[in-house]
Amino acid sequence: MEGRAAALGAGTVLNALATGTGAAFGLDVETRASVALDPDAEGVDGTIAEDPDADTALIERCVALATDRWGDGEGGTVRTDSDVPLAAGLKSSSAAANATVLATCDALGLTVGDGGDGGGDDATPDVTRLEACRLGVRAAREAGVTVTGAFDDATASMLGGVTVTDNDADELRSREAVDWDVLVWTPPERAYSADADVARCEAVAPMADLVADLALDGRYAEAMTVNGLAFSAALGFDADPAVEAMPHATGVSLSGTGPSVVAVADPADPETGLDAVADAWGERPGALRRTTTRNDGAAVE
Repeated sequence: MEGRAAALGAGTVLNALATGTGAAFGLDVETRASVALDPDAEGVDGTIAEDPDADTALIERCVALATDRWGDGEGGTVRTDSDVPLAAGLKSSSAAANATVLATCDALGLTVGDGGDGGGDDATPDVTRLEACRLGVRAAREAGVTVTGAFDDATASMLGGVTVTDNDADELRSREAVDWDVLVWTPPERAYSADADVARCEAVAPMADLVADLALDGRYAEAMTVNGLAFSAALGFDADPAVEAMPHATGVSLSGTGPSVVAVADPADPETGLDAVADAWGERPGALRRTTTRNDGAAVE
């Protein structure tokens, strides 16, 4: 009983820590999961390829919850490998959870799709991607790797495109396809979502409400720029990288609770382009990554 799946990393439009409303968009970077189930195994053993010493509680909990819900409580093993850097604000936990839940469904022989619940195929699957997404969010809460449950990040990773969510209710408010070029700057330091200063984030709630209005109006790039300035201040990150990008990018934001900064450009807009941003950010320590948005989301392999 073996299964494989892949899920997307994501960038932030609106950090949900202030109000519970969040928004994110899928990136063309992936986390892959391989699950092997054994009806006779007790428990689940996990491995993270990039860091053998990393905490595997999240992916193990995903397998356990999925087999409890859709299987017969099978144990086994799970292994993830990823293009998404850990603790960098690019939704590595959401991608790992989504990939693991879908790989477990694959190992159980279940079909996964949308069936009108998230956009996509019309056939009725055994498990919808939103059901799988919510189970991964539950696992993330139980594993203690998230403050809000990160349903915004999880839906962007699972469904692709831009998603706007109510993280308190795990409700998808809107989803829309976007086509952007993307540049990510990730400094050497790492920031864990569970360690974020929630009180400081709640202090910028009026700005978060404005960002939510912009996002629900489809003005995603403007929304992410306002979000980036507000949450960089709240979380103690330098806003200079965002300011450097603004003349050249359609939108730019601190992603998640940092430390990565993500700039996007509309390839159809001759007034924008990321080469100048890359020149400026290339002077800073850390790593640059060029990628694009994706609208297809997670899938069984």
